[in-house]
Amino acid sequence: DVVETQEHYKSRWRSIWIMYLTMFLSSVGFSIVIMSVWPYLQKIDPTADASFLGWIIASYSIGQMVASPLFGLWSNYRPRREPLVVSTTISVAANCLYAYVHLPHSHNKYYMLTARALVGFGAGNVAVVRSYIAGATSLTERTSAMANTSACQAVGFILGPVFQTCFTLIGEEGITWKLIHLQLNMYTAPVLFGALLGVINIVLIFAIFREHRVDDMGRQCKSINSEGEESGGLDQDAEGNVDHVAVVAINFLFFVILFVFAVFETIATPLTMDMYSWTRKEAVFYNGIILSVVGIESVIVFMVVKMLSKKTGERAILHGGLLIVLVGFFILLPWGKKLPNIQWQEIKNNSIPRTTSTEMLMPFWSLEALQLPSNHTVEPVGCPITQSWCLNTPMIYLAQYISSDILIGLGYPVCNVMSYTLYSKILGPKPQGVYMGWLTASGSGARILGPVFVSQIYTHLGPRWAFSLICGVVVVSLLLLEIVYNRLIAFSVRYGRMQE
Repeated sequence: DVVETQEHYKSRWRSIWIMYLTMFLSSVGFSIVIMSVWPYLQKIDPTADASFLGWIIASYSIGQMVASPLFGLWSNYRPRREPLVVSTTISVAANCLYAYVHLPHSHNKYYMLTARALVGFGAGNVAVVRSYIAGATSLTERTSAMANTSACQAVGFILGPVFQTCFTLIGEEGITWKLIHLQLNMYTAPVLFGALLGVINIVLIFAIFREHRVDDMGRQCKSINSEGEESGGLDQDAEGNVDHVAVVAINFLFFVILFVFAVFETIATPLTMDMYSWTRKEAVFYNGIILSVVGIESVIVFMVVKMLSKKTGERAILHGGLLIVLVGFFILLPWGKKLPNIQWQEIKNNSIPRTTSTEMLMPFWSLEALQLPSNHTVEPVGCPITQSWCLNTPMIYLAQYISSDILIGLGYPVCNVMSYTLYSKILGPKPQGVYMGWLTASGSGARILGPVFVSQIYTHLGPRWAFSLICGVVVVSLLLLEIVYNRLIAFSVRYGRMQE
């Protein structure tokens, strides 16, 4: 029987819920500006191109990858409240810095890069969150708790753009608080809102969070954070080796899942601006609405997938989720004959002579744009001719784009939750801190490489190459899942201590 007082149980789960909130807010800190980074970057620093956008998106994950082991090590020797508060304070300060990147007279893009890297550094507290939840849950509670953590993280990634959409109503100009040189507009309001959420999180950590530790049976233990003493209190069920082939396979699959979703979020704004001649404001607003619907869809998926997994098992659902993601990116491939509108301002460059070849582009120009005087103030729209693929790659129709959003929004949360659930079961009763650190590193690496990959490939080769390569990566992950399918079983099942 589990020996735990009702008061201790309630306090323990209140603390775990604070950790869920911290995980959610760290994800929101990443995604709340995803839809507006590109137009804001173009506004504050015209020298920045789509390639630099990839580095700005990736800087968050670079910061997180560097910080995660540092905060994790800190939490091994000191109360976890310390690294949690310090990391969240760094995120709050970095969000405030982001709101002021328009002030310098030059190198604004590097200030934005620094701000996003520091926000990511603050989000390194996910290692502290996962280690706490692993130590504060019994063996029977752990899988569910890890799945909930994954769900909070995924919902944060998806719902961040929803908040961004709400702030587009402020507009690009917004209002200015001259006393502190603060511009409150559709680009800065989201990060200031993120800073406010961070302050609330700090208050809750001080007010509600308490150190708790239970053994595998759920009995209260003295909370000690040193790694050497964490290994104590395990029973004989801990005997046996973890299946490292299964562990590596799940790490790879998790990398692919985070990789394709990072690509999905990064490419949305540049793709729609190029394909549909949307302005910066339109791209942020419309993509925000689309991702808001995707967010609602994902919340429903989280509720359904827990019930469905009891009937079909996590492996089958993970397989189905990857197939849905594959179809989602396959639909994004350009198939038609109609070319996107060319950004007329670039074509007026004198280095491009008006020959027969340029006259062939005339049907794709906006006649209204051609009639504008050279000193116009209208924002140029369309696919810039500096991206040579714009001249020969068919456009991706809006129906394709929306269908892809719906499918990826369905497949991603399924894969994310099932990966964590399977991983937690494979590891079994042994301390999971080190292994969860590997999984965090896999996710951070994916979010670093995904935006850089897609911005480079998309800018130079276009959407056909970019999305074809993504489809190839997902196919490889499906083949790997087939190969290791029978090894992705719970630790206790593997050693015959319980039936699957």
